[in-house]
Amino acid sequence: MSQASTTHQRIVLASRPTGAPTPDNFRLEQVTLPELADGQILLKTLFLSLDPYMRGRMSDAPSYAAPVEIGEVMTGGAVSRVERSMHPKFQEGDLVVGATGWQSHTVSDGRNVIPIPSGLPSPSMALGVLGMPGMTAYMGLMEIGQPKAGETLVVAAASGAVGSVVGQVAKIKGLRVVGVAGGPEKCKYVVNELGFDACVDHKRDDFAEQLAQACDKGIDIYYENVGGKVFDAVVPLLNAKARIPLCGLIASYNEHQAPSGPDRLPQLQRTLLTKRVRIQGFIVFDDFSGRQPEFISAMAPWVRDGKVKFREDVVDGLENAPQAFIGLLEGRNFGKLVVRVAQD
Repeated sequence: MSQASTTHQRIVLASRPTGAPTPDNFRLEQVTLPELADGQILLKTLFLSLDPYMRGRMSDAPSYAAPVEIGEVMTGGAVSRVERSMHPKFQEGDLVVGATGWQSHTVSDGRNVIPIPSGLPSPSMALGVLGMPGMTAYMGLMEIGQPKAGETLVVAAASGAVGSVVGQVAKIKGLRVVGVAGGPEKCKYVVNELGFDACVDHKRDDFAEQLAQACDKGIDIYYENVGGKVFDAVVPLLNAKARIPLCGLIASYNEHQAPSGPDRLPQLQRTLLTKRVRIQGFIVFDDFSGRQPEFISAMAPWVRDGKVKFREDVVDGLENAPQAFIGLLEGRNFGKLVVRVAQD
């Protein structure tokens, strides 16, 4: 097939959602790629990562990153294979990872595209435990959480891409780890497979009481990536000088108006003051840029030795990415959600 005839599929943002995204907010297109120029590479997407932060990029509200424009390819990290290269640093067949978006192919100048470590059971792991979610878990826990053996850590979305890694690293560091997950199957997996000390089902009517029983000595670190009622249940259990790394608030991503109910801000402020709690939000590649080699050197041996386990939820077909993403925001995935765009 000649360069000029290379076509690819892409999913663009068709409209901005109000509340939860719907399939109508996305559009599948087929377009022709431009010919390759000197210094460029043609990438074929193998795996696309779906992550909660993408909901924020669908909005034009002020944030830490520019929004996806209407008609623009949806943003996202992907593992790709170099199909053709006119770049001296890349060879045909190389496996790379980069933020190439929701599309089957892309032409790149090689910036922000890096080789994937060799020997991975699946190259998609570069989007999960050895990628952005794993680094988010590790840096947030180690730098902001500052774990100490014997402390109690609680992590929400404990079976997910970030939470599962947070809890396992905390166990390696000698902490008591309590996970929060949705449903008995996920809770069973978190305890029996990942080795957490306990896991509480946030769908239970008595969730707050169950969490308090599981954390009878209070909470020293709460790794926050959910918000909502989980955060409400955690606040009264925080110990003096507790730390809260904050990397996400998926429970409120689809909200477009102020939540109903009593104003909990005064109680939160009082807790933060009287217990001297530290809460710090972070964006991993902004706040810890340049520290990826440090993360890989720590995480790769744990993964290789089975000390950190990782589960993927794989959806086949780029065309199914919108529905899978909608399910992610509703908590329907079980593990790191990736789309297999093409067979390797």
